[in-house]
Amino acid sequence: MSRAADGLFISQPSLSSSIKELEKEIGITIFLRTTKGVVPTNEGADFLSYARQVYQQYDLLTQKYSSRNGIKRKFGVSSQHYSFAVKAFVETVKKYDTLNFEFAMRETRTADVIADVGCMRSEIGILYMDNFNRKIIEKMLSDNDVEFVPLINCRAYVYMWKGHPLAGEDSVSLDQLRDYPCLSFEQGEHGSGFLAEEILSGNDYPRIIRSTDRATQLNFMVGLNGYTLCSGIICEELNGSDYVAIPFKEDETNRNSVMEIGYIVKNKNMLSDIAKTYISEIEKYLSNVKTN
Repeated sequence: MSRAADGLFISQPSLSSSIKELEKEIGITIFLRTTKGVVPTNEGADFLSYARQVYQQYDLLTQKYSSRNGIKRKFGVSSQHYSFAVKAFVETVKKYDTLNFEFAMRETRTADVIADVGCMRSEIGILYMDNFNRKIIEKMLSDNDVEFVPLINCRAYVYMWKGHPLAGEDSVSLDQLRDYPCLSFEQGEHGSGFLAEEILSGNDYPRIIRSTDRATQLNFMVGLNGYTLCSGIICEELNGSDYVAIPFKEDETNRNSVMEIGYIVKNKNMLSDIAKTYISEIEKYLSNVKTN
């Protein structure tokens, strides 16, 4: 509360009094006061989410129709670990002056992607859905007042380094991969298979190694002959040419699936020009993928 008051250039008692008046006016308790500070109540967190939306819309208007010298505009993306999402982000940043803009690219857990867009910490989120996780993801999107916009549908590919014993195969089955570790991005203490970033996460993998970083996962591919299951959309410009994506070979037990990748935005939110540019860059990149 003290830091907030300092940021607003008012005294702490004045800020506390204003918040109490607001709580009285709207009829809810926004913050729970404790000896260690204040934390939002459940109702307060919901109120703050709406307030953040109102503020962002106001901020977009002032950015568009006024000249506020010295104030940087902000743009953030939260995404599952996709190199094409980073590539589109790079191309977007190139179109704007970083002296006047503050950019953030957050490669993070599935639940955090949705939460970041839900509270408008990020304007755009990138994730996928399939038949296995769709009901769970759609419920989480609805709870956070977020909508999903499809971009591309992909079948499963096995991603590994070129020196892997199976790298020369035309297609690879789970039975062939049994002796190698499956690499998966960690989804946190309460993460389930429904939140996994990898397609076919409902299958049984006897060997699995989890990590939080894309570069670490690439290192595991080289050092441990690990593999992961993905969309097959790989940006060699960023990931390098030492890796290959091989079609997944299904069998009677382990069927292939369709990975529907898309972006998420806050419902009824007016997108900034930067967000529109970013979406355009992703669509441009993926259109080339479809052509090839």
